[in-house]
Formats: sequence, structure tokens, C-alpha cells
Amino acid sequence: MNHPGQIGNGYAPVLDCHTSHIAVKFAELLTKIDRRSGKELEKEPKFLKNGDAGMVKMIPTKPMVVETFASYPPLGRFAVRDMRQTVAVGVIKSVEKKDPTGAKVTKAAAKKGAK
Repeated sequence: MNHPGQIGNGYAPVLDCHTSHIAVKFAELLTKIDRRSGKELEKEPKFLKNGDAGMVKMIPTKPMVVETFASYPPLGRFAVRDMRQTVAVGVIKSVEKKDPTGAKVTKAAAKKGAK
């Protein structure tokens, strides 16, 4: 992480994943991780600061297409940007897919579904 201050729950940067640039909210800091060994140092830390690594649950403000890094690496890498600079980079470990019912259906999708 490369941020001048501390990052905690509620932080709202822009997530760049493949070709999408969407605002996200850090809903929960899950763990703080040792950068070299990958071992868990702390569960549910209050904040992450410059040089720290961690697992974070992020919620996008708009629907976006992502996959886990293990299943499809190009859609599993991301960069977190804030203040016109890259603050963090990482890989997606898991995805919670939202149920598409109630979502807006475009005319093209409705036409294709009617065939």
C-alpha cells in the first residue's frame, strides 16, 4: 500500500480492474498480512498504513465484471487509485455475485431473450 495516511473502513477510492474504473467502498478490513510470508498478522485491524498488506472486502458503487485471480487472471487483478496516484494493487480472492433479478434489462438483451 502506498498512501500518505491511514486507510480504514469506509474508505472510498476508485478501483481499476481490466478496463473498468469504478468507485468502491472498503466495507471491512478483514486481515493484516505479512508482505513477505503471507501469514496473517492481525484479524480485523482498525486501519492499514503505508507499507502494510491486507485482505479487504470492497463493495462497488455500480455493477462490474470481475473474476477471481485463480479462475481468470486478467479480470482478477486490480489497482486502487486515489488522489491521482496508485495507492494499492492486488488480486481478487473471492467474488460475491449479486442476483440480477430486478436489474434493468436493455432493449438488446430483451430482444435476444425473446428469440
